Amino acid sequence: MTFELEVDRVAAGGDGLGTAPDGRVVFVPASVPGDRLTVGIVQQKKQFIRGRVDAIIDASPDRVDPPCPHVARGCGGCDWQHIDVDAQSRLRVDLVRDALRRIAKIDDLDVSAGPTLSAEGYRTTARLAVANRRAGFRIRRSNEVIVPDSCLVLHPTLDQLATTADFGSAEEVVLRIGERTGEVMVHVASGDADGLVLPAGVLLSTVDQPASVTEIVGGHRFTISGPSFFQCRPDGAEVMVGLVAEAIKGVEGPLVDAYAGVGLFGALLGQDRPLTAVESAPTSVADSRSNLPDHATIVESDVEQWAPTQAAAVIADPARAGLGPKGVEVLAGTGAEVMALVSCDVASMARDVGLLSECGYQPEWAQTIDLFGHTSHVEVVTRLVRR
Repeated sequence: MTFELEVDRVAAGGDGLGTAPDGRVVFVPASVPGDRLTVGIVQQKKQFIRGRVDAIIDASPDRVDPPCPHVARGCGGCDWQHIDVDAQSRLRVDLVRDALRRIAKIDDLDVSAGPTLSAEGYRTTARLAVANRRAGFRIRRSNEVIVPDSCLVLHPTLDQLATTADFGSAEEVVLRIGERTGEVMVHVASGDADGLVLPAGVLLSTVDQPASVTEIVGGHRFTISGPSFFQCRPDGAEVMVGLVAEAIKGVEGPLVDAYAGVGLFGALLGQDRPLTAVESAPTSVADSRSNLPDHATIVESDVEQWAPTQAAAVIADPARAGLGPKGVEVLAGTGAEVMALVSCDVASMARDVGLLSECGYQPEWAQTIDLFGHTSHVEVVTRLVRR
């Protein structure tokens, strides 16, 4: 069964959305607002339909031919290559506004797009699956691995490494380059390193014996171990730090860096003020001891289990699940005048903004960052001020 559909918006996760003739919401991958399509039904539920593009009747002006040939093979690495890059930025802003309206019941917040970042050759960190000793990307919503002969979004050095190295018995690997130092590392995230053959000069890191590379962001040298999280590109990290700095500008006194990772924000924004960094991952804590200023207090703990200390400002950069009620309660317990919330999921961002509003923190603005070009991934910084 097929039917015609006008796609009028996008959903978190990247699918286009429209309304079926019977009034149900329809989710359609690889569609663009402004498309008129013939849609086939993949799945039906009482409230929604999941569809597929059977034919494009009228294409959106924002639709383009995917620049990477592996999209046609089903590669799940980039789900928005069929959308013009400028339109991708606009749609990320739309996703934030829509989530705030639906979840936080906020429809008047100033939401804008950040500076333009390159959508090609930018990824300095990537996690890849290994199949038959070769690295690749999984097909969307599948465990099947596509092994490409090139990747549009990987840093050129990582692209060459990913497509030529023998990854032996590894099952998943993290490739990382310090773009501004030239240091390159392969971290075996699962499986083992038996039979792995790397080019000369490439560091091998394992769970039992982690190695590290150095990256430079904002003039600061950061040690980043194989298992540690770090932003996927240094130029994007600098944009993010700049937005966070703007969010806490004008507030003097103690700073709390929650979910501090390897210390990106604390190292660049906590040099001249009392600083407490809270992080639970042991390797990130170890890295932060190298990266943060000597006066920093580093707490190895889940934020939710931390006994809050008084602060003037809080930076919170949680994982995709966000702060949640307990994280909000703990951070509100600092009594901070201002919070900079860094979110990588629009639904958890909107929920957390709503919870913080209930605790007396009024959102003033939000700005998206195009960290992951050609994908529907949204990174957003929100400034909230205590009433």
